[in-house]
Amino acid sequence: CVIKWRFSARVDTQMKAFMKGFNALIPQAQLQIFDENEVELLMCGLQDIDVNNWKQNTAYKGEYNQNHPVIINFWKAVYSFNNEMRARLLQFVTGTSRVPMNGFAELYGSNGPQLFTIEKWGNINQFPRAHTCFNRLDLPPYVTYQELRSKLVTAIENTQGFEGVD
Repeated sequence: CVIKWRFSARVDTQMKAFMKGFNALIPQAQLQIFDENEVELLMCGLQDIDVNNWKQNTAYKGEYNQNHPVIINFWKAVYSFNNEMRARLLQFVTGTSRVPMNGFAELYGSNGPQLFTIEKWGNINQFPRAHTCFNRLDLPPYVTYQELRSKLVTAIENTQGFEGVD
Protein backbone atom coordinates (compact mmCIF):
# COMPACT_ATOMS: atom_id res chain seq x y z
CA CYS A 1 0.00 0.00 0.00
CA VAL A 2 2.77 2.44 0.92
CA ILE A 3 4.68 1.69 -2.28
CA LYS A 4 1.58 2.17 -4.44
CA TRP A 5 0.88 5.50 -2.76
CA ARG A 6 4.50 6.66 -3.03
CA PHE A 7 4.87 5.88 -6.73
CA SER A 8 1.34 6.34 -8.03
CA ALA A 9 -1.42 7.77 -5.86
CA ARG A 10 0.74 10.57 -4.45
CA VAL A 11 1.15 12.15 -7.89
CA ASP A 12 -2.13 11.03 -9.45
CA THR A 13 -3.65 14.53 -9.56
CA GLN A 14 -0.54 16.01 -11.13
CA MET A 15 -0.27 13.19 -13.71
CA LYS A 16 -3.92 13.59 -14.71
CA ALA A 17 -3.40 17.33 -15.20
CA PHE A 18 -0.22 16.73 -17.20
CA MET A 19 -1.89 14.10 -19.41
CA LYS A 20 -4.91 16.37 -20.01
CA GLY A 21 -2.65 19.19 -21.20
CA PHE A 22 -0.38 16.88 -23.18
CA ASN A 23 -3.32 15.17 -24.90
CA ALA A 24 -4.77 18.60 -25.77
CA LEU A 25 -1.60 19.25 -27.79
CA ILE A 26 -1.03 15.75 -29.14
CA PRO A 27 -4.02 13.40 -29.18
CA GLN A 28 -3.22 10.01 -27.69
CA ALA A 29 -4.43 8.23 -30.83
CA GLN A 30 -1.64 9.92 -32.80
CA LEU A 31 0.99 8.94 -30.22
CA GLN A 32 0.17 5.24 -30.41
CA ILE A 33 2.07 4.83 -33.67
CA PHE A 34 5.36 5.79 -31.95
CA ASP A 35 7.50 3.88 -29.48
CA GLU A 36 9.08 5.62 -26.48
CA ASN A 37 12.34 6.28 -28.35
CA GLU A 38 10.56 7.97 -31.24
CA VAL A 39 8.52 10.11 -28.83
CA GLU A 40 11.77 11.16 -27.10
CA LEU A 41 13.24 12.16 -30.44
CA LEU A 42 10.09 14.08 -31.42
CA MET A 43 9.92 15.88 -28.07
CA CYS A 44 13.61 16.60 -27.52
CA GLY A 45 15.05 16.68 -31.02
CA LEU A 46 18.62 15.77 -31.84
CA GLN A 47 21.50 17.29 -29.96
CA ASP A 48 24.96 17.59 -31.45
CA ILE A 49 27.06 14.68 -30.24
CA ASP A 50 30.69 15.53 -29.48
CA VAL A 51 32.56 12.46 -30.72
CA ASN A 52 35.84 13.68 -29.21
CA ASN A 53 34.23 13.83 -25.75
CA TRP A 54 32.65 10.42 -26.34
CA LYS A 55 36.01 8.94 -27.33
CA GLN A 56 37.81 10.48 -24.33
CA ASN A 57 35.22 9.01 -21.97
CA THR A 58 35.15 5.45 -23.29
CA ALA A 59 36.54 2.43 -21.46
CA TYR A 60 37.85 -0.70 -23.14
CA LYS A 61 37.79 -4.31 -21.96
CA GLY A 62 39.43 -7.51 -23.04
CA GLU A 63 42.14 -7.10 -25.63
CA TYR A 64 40.81 -3.76 -26.85
CA ASN A 65 42.45 -0.42 -26.11
CA GLN A 66 42.31 2.97 -27.80
CA ASN A 67 45.11 2.00 -30.22
CA HIS A 68 43.71 -1.39 -31.25
CA PRO A 69 42.91 -1.55 -35.02
CA VAL A 70 39.28 -2.55 -34.36
CA ILE A 71 38.80 0.44 -32.05
CA ILE A 72 40.45 2.80 -34.55
CA ASN A 73 37.98 1.53 -37.17
CA PHE A 74 35.09 1.86 -34.72
CA TRP A 75 35.81 5.55 -34.12
CA LYS A 76 36.38 6.09 -37.85
CA ALA A 77 32.86 4.72 -38.38
CA VAL A 78 31.39 6.92 -35.64
CA TYR A 79 33.03 10.01 -37.16
CA SER A 80 31.58 9.04 -40.56
CA PHE A 81 28.03 8.84 -39.16
CA ASN A 82 25.70 11.79 -39.32
CA ASN A 83 24.34 13.07 -36.03
CA GLU A 84 21.16 10.99 -36.27
CA MET A 85 23.13 7.76 -36.71
CA ARG A 86 25.40 8.70 -33.80
CA ALA A 87 22.30 9.21 -31.65
CA ARG A 88 20.96 5.83 -32.77
CA LEU A 89 24.27 4.15 -31.88
CA LEU A 90 24.19 5.83 -28.48
CA GLN A 91 20.62 4.64 -27.98
CA PHE A 92 21.52 1.11 -29.10
CA VAL A 93 24.25 0.87 -26.46
CA THR A 94 22.92 2.99 -23.58
CA GLY A 95 19.15 3.01 -24.04
CA THR A 96 19.01 6.78 -24.62
CA SER A 97 19.88 8.98 -27.57
CA ARG A 98 20.77 11.90 -25.28
CA VAL A 99 24.19 12.79 -23.93
CA PRO A 100 24.24 13.85 -20.25
CA MET A 101 24.34 17.63 -19.75
CA ASN A 102 28.03 17.61 -18.77
CA GLY A 103 29.12 15.09 -21.40
CA PHE A 104 29.91 11.42 -21.63
CA ALA A 105 31.87 11.38 -18.37
CA GLU A 106 28.50 11.49 -16.59
CA LEU A 107 26.85 8.49 -18.24
CA TYR A 108 24.98 6.31 -15.79
CA GLY A 109 24.20 2.62 -15.96
CA SER A 110 21.96 0.51 -13.76
CA ASN A 111 24.59 0.50 -10.98
CA GLY A 112 25.46 4.20 -11.01
CA PRO A 113 28.20 5.99 -12.99
CA GLN A 114 29.20 3.83 -15.95
CA LEU A 115 31.32 4.96 -18.90
CA PHE A 116 30.53 3.91 -22.44
CA THR A 117 32.48 0.65 -22.75
CA ILE A 118 33.63 -1.44 -25.70
CA GLU A 119 34.57 -5.06 -25.10
CA LYS A 120 36.02 -7.64 -27.47
CA TRP A 121 33.47 -10.39 -28.02
CA GLY A 122 32.47 -13.04 -30.51
CA ASN A 123 33.74 -13.61 -34.02
CA ILE A 124 33.58 -11.77 -37.32
CA ASN A 125 30.41 -13.60 -38.39
CA GLN A 126 28.43 -12.08 -35.53
CA PHE A 127 26.86 -8.67 -35.15
CA PRO A 128 27.74 -6.26 -32.35
CA ARG A 129 25.48 -6.57 -29.31
CA ALA A 130 24.65 -4.12 -26.56
CA HIS A 131 24.13 -4.28 -22.80
CA THR A 132 22.16 -1.11 -22.08
CA CYS A 133 22.26 -1.60 -18.31
CA PHE A 134 26.05 -1.34 -18.44
CA ASN A 135 26.51 1.05 -21.41
CA ARG A 136 28.56 -1.70 -23.03
CA LEU A 137 29.05 -2.60 -26.68
CA ASP A 138 30.31 -6.10 -27.38
CA LEU A 139 32.26 -5.69 -30.60
CA PRO A 140 33.58 -8.63 -32.63
CA PRO A 141 37.16 -8.39 -33.96
CA TYR A 142 36.29 -7.35 -37.52
CA VAL A 143 39.27 -7.27 -39.86
CA THR A 144 38.25 -4.40 -42.13
CA TYR A 145 36.69 -0.99 -41.62
CA GLN A 146 33.97 -1.76 -44.20
CA GLU A 147 32.97 -4.95 -42.40
CA LEU A 148 32.85 -3.22 -39.00
CA ARG A 149 30.83 -0.27 -40.28
CA SER A 150 28.40 -2.48 -42.20
CA LYS A 151 27.74 -4.85 -39.28
CA LEU A 152 27.45 -1.97 -36.81
CA VAL A 153 24.91 -0.13 -38.97
CA THR A 154 22.92 -3.34 -39.49
CA ALA A 155 22.85 -3.99 -35.74
CA ILE A 156 21.75 -0.42 -34.98
CA GLU A 157 19.04 -0.35 -37.63
CA ASN A 158 17.59 -3.80 -37.01
CA THR A 159 17.49 -4.12 -33.25
CA GLN A 160 14.12 -3.77 -31.58
CA GLY A 161 13.24 -4.25 -27.95
CA PHE A 162 15.48 -6.73 -26.23
CA GLU A 163 16.67 -8.76 -29.21
CA GLY A 164 20.41 -8.16 -29.24
CA VAL A 165 20.04 -5.71 -26.38
CA ASP A 166 19.75 -6.42 -22.66
